Parts: sequence; structure tokens; C-alpha cells
Amino acid sequence: MCFAVFVNGRFCKDAKLANADDFYASGFNVSGMPTPTNLGFSVNALNVNRMPGLNTLGISMARADLEPFGLISPHIHPRATELILVLEGTIYVGFVVPDTRNPFKSRLFDKILHPGDAFVIPQSMVHIQYNMGTTNATHLSSFNSQNPGVHMIPYQLFGSNPPILDDVLVKGFQLDKKVIEHLRAQFS
Repeated sequence: MCFAVFVNGRFCKDAKLANADDFYASGFNVSGMPTPTNLGFSVNALNVNRMPGLNTLGISMARADLEPFGLISPHIHPRATELILVLEGTIYVGFVVPDTRNPFKSRLFDKILHPGDAFVIPQSMVHIQYNMGTTNATHLSSFNSQNPGVHMIPYQLFGSNPPILDDVLVKGFQLDKKVIEHLRAQFS
């Protein structure tokens, strides 16, 4: 708790008005609401929006449940490093970093994780999680921010409002305009 300070998008609650509920959350024994996609995952997030007592503490977490072959598509957390701990299932994780000698190339760091395995993803790195198995998979993610944020790359590029100019996406991805139109229809 802190006093009238605006931190990471949230005002701190007056410490005199704080109560035990500001530091409590339940419901991590169940998966979150399914995402509005056909990717096959749900996220149950615990951040400053759900638990005000996290404000200024620099920590949050999430439970992710992936259906068989479910994918959390390429995304970043602009304000946090993510530490993943697999509870059940087999999850493929990976992130890419730019090649320091060639900005048109990247280097992939990836692993196949089983229950009890952990993997860290540095802040703002594009990364994915994919359930490789035929059964559900669950992992917990810890973040070093009370409000890590998330940018889902395909949705932001192809589902922006207003849309990014077709010519920009055609040239940037070196794809035919019809492919860009198809992708935009999938992500808008």
C-alpha cells in the first residue's frame, strides 16, 4: 500500500482504507474464461486489477489452461519477465530475440516442458506456449510486475482499428494482398 501515488496505471489506495480483502484472491483451482478465439486456451489472471494489494509490489501471476493442441499465440508482456511452471501436460515454450548482427534474423530459445519444469521469458520478448499433448495442460506464470500487460501480436497487427494499410502489411510480411485480407478477417 502507498499514499496518493499513481503507479503503473493505478492509484494507490490510502493505507487507512485498506482491508484484508485487498490482499486476498481465490479461484485459482479452476481455469479462467476461455479466450474469444479458436486457439484453445484460457487464462485466470491475478494482477493489480483483481487484487489491489499488489499495487507497487512488482508481482502478479496467471494460470493458463490449454486444450489439447491449444496455443497461446505470439505475444509479449511489455512490463514484465514471465516465469512459467508447468503443473500438468506437455507444453512447448519459446521466445525469440533479435540477432545482434542482423536485425532481419532472430534466435529462438525453446523447450518442451513437463510437470515440474520451469522456463523464464525475458521482458518484452515475443513468445508462445503450445500444448503438444492430447490431454489438457496447465501452467502457472509469475510476473515481476503488478500489471504485466499483454500484446497479442497477430491480433494487434491484423485486427487493429482502424486497420493498418494493406500496402504496409503486404510489403512488411511479403505476402499477397488476398492473404492479408484473409488474415485480417481471422483477427478482426
